[in-house]
Amino acid sequence: FRGSVTMEVSVTGTGGLERRVEVAVPAARVGGEVQQRLKKIARTARLNGFRPGKAPFAVIQKQFGEQVYSEVIGDLMRETFSQAVAQEKLIPAAGPRIEPIETAPGADLKYAAIFEVMPQFKLGDPAELAVERPAAVVTDADLDAMLASMRAQRPVYTEVARAARDTDRVMVDFDGTIDGAPFDGGQGRDVGVVVGAGRVMVDFERAVTGRAAGEQCEFEAKFPDEHTNKSLAGKTAAFSLTVKKVEEQSLPALDDAFVAEFGITEGGIEKLRAEVRASMERELAEAIKSRLRSQLLDALYKANPLEVPKSMLDEQIQELQVDMLRRMGARDVEELPPREPFEEPARKRVALGLILGEVLRTHDTKVDRKRVQERLNEIAAGYPNADEVRRNYLQNADAMRQIEAAVLEDQAIEGLLERARVTDKPATFSELTGFGQNKD
Repeated sequence: FRGSVTMEVSVTGTGGLERRVEVAVPAARVGGEVQQRLKKIARTARLNGFRPGKAPFAVIQKQFGEQVYSEVIGDLMRETFSQAVAQEKLIPAAGPRIEPIETAPGADLKYAAIFEVMPQFKLGDPAELAVERPAAVVTDADLDAMLASMRAQRPVYTEVARAARDTDRVMVDFDGTIDGAPFDGGQGRDVGVVVGAGRVMVDFERAVTGRAAGEQCEFEAKFPDEHTNKSLAGKTAAFSLTVKKVEEQSLPALDDAFVAEFGITEGGIEKLRAEVRASMERELAEAIKSRLRSQLLDALYKANPLEVPKSMLDEQIQELQVDMLRRMGARDVEELPPREPFEEPARKRVALGLILGEVLRTHDTKVDRKRVQERLNEIAAGYPNADEVRRNYLQNADAMRQIEAAVLEDQAIEGLLERARVTDKPATFSELTGFGQNKD
């Protein structure tokens, strides 16, 4: 709108962060804007019986008046709301709910806007944040354990003339039926079953254990209730099985042939050890960084209690619900998991976002463009068409804003860690990375 809009504003709190802002705009301002718009229309309007721009104003008013008045009311509400919150120094957390109070022609325009404001709070002293930095290195024992794990992932199988036992691979042919009828996936030829690996149904693994080449058997096996194929979940199948051969498992030697499987053609086992150690050290550094970050955010959340806007909380809960839905492989919104388990994690996310935003504002932190470029390169490097991915990101403003937000968050956390009370705590590679802790 041209010029300023004279208005009256009153603000009342309705509980928590919610505010009710009532705005009154003089009827003269509303009427004046309506008249200006109608006159503009009159200059070019084409109406039957009149030359363009020559229709009487009364005809223009009758033809377009109601529509123009409605548009002016909507536009004035939007503009005066923005002016009102700026005048009252309010920062809305989300868009307002508008309740018209008086919109009749000839009367002052009056409406109420109900919305939540962003919480106002003072940051706690970062020097009071206590964080323990895990102090760990990759030891020779860690490296040996990793190499042993790599060997275990590439076992060698040799045929033996005996009954199958734990860790053996049993090659079988089988046919299965449910209620007398074959089913998809119920037949197999030269299928390897590793005894004790837990990769097939318990009943199936039990059936091959203790059997030698040439033996046949019939048995029943029940599919788990949570089986990914819902048509098989909870059902019992009848199987006939023939053991083709039994193979004993052994670990490959740490020789040049083993090293070559990892693309190393020169330097032998020492080259492999050096590369594996370097990879473990990178993994350990990331684990230490993640542990520090997690501790700092926990401490920051506890040190800065604040009320979060319900609108932001609801939006975050829904994001977590939808994310869980996707990971469950479902698509129907009606299958959304209940919101209760997500309320506290969502509350923490929203609060930390507000707190870190205040940290950045307080210190006037600007995004590090070099780090943004490095982060983009890291993302692109994960794809075979890295250059194309990089170009796509650079052309996508939303994607780049997400990268910038992540970099700014890292900058805020690093700044807080510099001022926090950080003490070292002894730890191990296994504790921090979880390596070797999934064994039964």
